[in-house]
Amino acid sequence: MEKINCHKCTYYFVTWEAHQPHGCKAYGFKAKMIPSMVVQSSSGAPCSYFTPKTPVSK
Repeated sequence: MEKINCHKCTYYFVTWEAHQPHGCKAYGFKAKMIPSMVVQSSSGAPCSYFTPKTPVSK
């Protein structure tokens, strides 16, 4: 299985909190680890909300 890269997901965001720098809008949480790792470790299943970001047109 391929590792999910949250940085390329629509729902990923960076917080201003030093102790919780990563966030996921789909699951609604902030964490110290990358959200896909938190989801995998807590549920045992890969993230089901991963949605690739759409390219920005110029």
